[in-house]
Amino acid sequence: MSNTKSKKSHRRRGSFTGQIGFVMAAAGSAVGVGNLWRFPYLAAKDGGGLFILIYLILTLTFGYTLLISDISIGRKTGKSSIKAYGQMNAKWSFLGVLTFLVPVIIMTYYAVIGGWITKYIVTFLTGQGEAAAADDYFTGFITSPGESSLYAVIFMLLTAFIVFNGVEKGIEKCSRVLMPLMLVMIIAIAVFTLTLSHTDETGITRTGMQGLAVYLKPNFEGLTVRRFLLILLDAMSQIFFSLSVSMGIMITYGSYIGKDVDINESVHQIEFFDTGVALLAGMMIIPAIYVFSGIDGMKAGPSLMFVSLPKIFASMGGLGRVVGLVFFLMAAFAALTSCVSVLETIVANCMELFGTPRHATTIALTIIYTAASVVVALGYSVFYAEIPLPNGSIGQILDLMDYISNSLMMPFISLLSAILIGWIVGSKWIISEVEYGGHPFKHKRLYTTMIRYVVPAVMLILFLEAVGFPAFFLSK
Repeated sequence: MSNTKSKKSHRRRGSFTGQIGFVMAAAGSAVGVGNLWRFPYLAAKDGGGLFILIYLILTLTFGYTLLISDISIGRKTGKSSIKAYGQMNAKWSFLGVLTFLVPVIIMTYYAVIGGWITKYIVTFLTGQGEAAAADDYFTGFITSPGESSLYAVIFMLLTAFIVFNGVEKGIEKCSRVLMPLMLVMIIAIAVFTLTLSHTDETGITRTGMQGLAVYLKPNFEGLTVRRFLLILLDAMSQIFFSLSVSMGIMITYGSYIGKDVDINESVHQIEFFDTGVALLAGMMIIPAIYVFSGIDGMKAGPSLMFVSLPKIFASMGGLGRVVGLVFFLMAAFAALTSCVSVLETIVANCMELFGTPRHATTIALTIIYTAASVVVALGYSVFYAEIPLPNGSIGQILDLMDYISNSLMMPFISLLSAILIGWIVGSKWIISEVEYGGHPFKHKRLYTTMIRYVVPAVMLILFLEAVGFPAFFLSK
């Protein structure tokens, strides 16, 4: 009787058709805008190949541990994050509430970023690529109340449409189409970038292959213990940002998969896809910027996508219009699959909390987040304010929301989650779910060590950094 009830509940919530559908959707969530702009500029800033090497090691240990934990929690409990932790241990139900709040905050601004990308698609589609290369183009757009709000609303409604159609017909179907398309685009642009060559006004010729060497070769110049630790923290924060862990998304997606799915193999596939796209993004962006702007052009930082790259596309002449359009289409696919996963997590949690059907829940949340997206978009114009952040920087509404969710809440949630799994319920609680049905879990000793000791220590350092209380060995 209870088994029949469980199956009905599972159908009501929705489910993926199998492992491929789950991996495509989970990879779609993991592969986001962060892979296309954050990873390349961190690699350029943090020593190229040195950053990549550290990132790969941490992905296979730190990222693997957090990702397999979230997916296993979701499948074992059959719940979204807000109720999953309470089912693990009633006294820790508060952790589910904290986890639920992360996508709630992220959703307020993700459609705004998606709207920015959509604007650039229209710009290149209408042949205005050279206008986008102007220094004040991006600033002019985001400070325009009407235009910035309109594009945020368009992206929000597109996201809501996919979530409205459910897990199998909406999210899985979308991911099965968009993820392979995005992979083809990024490989094509990466290969094209390596063929580039440009001679500047001083007569110096730079090639894409030379840019690739700059990207991949480890740079140890000026490396100190402090700088190494800062690079380490950058790499860990990128893994956090990229894999969609500690925000309830992978717990929700895990609750949609059947017991026949091999969790361990799925995690490897998701990490391979996510890391591969990040590496290809660096191979696509850094050599192109090096060819046309040299080493100095690689110091653009977060403005790389919307300010530096349009200048590069303009330098390519007529071909730049096509390359620019393909690039921003690819970025839109990445943003859309990630935005869908964030909204889906909120919808799933609200369905469990209030017992409401998917369509009604999605419509209500769409109204709320469309309004929120407009407010955040107007944070650069009507509601402009200079907000001091704990890390010493000054931001606007979007920056504040991003800082609270990614820098403060996610490491704190990971710290508490690791304590719960490693020291309260025990790592065997996760291991038994990974091994369900006879599936192998070769790295369970590594997992136990990571979840009990390494993850809590690292998350504590990240959290202290985020609140402006740096650990003694990172202080100046």
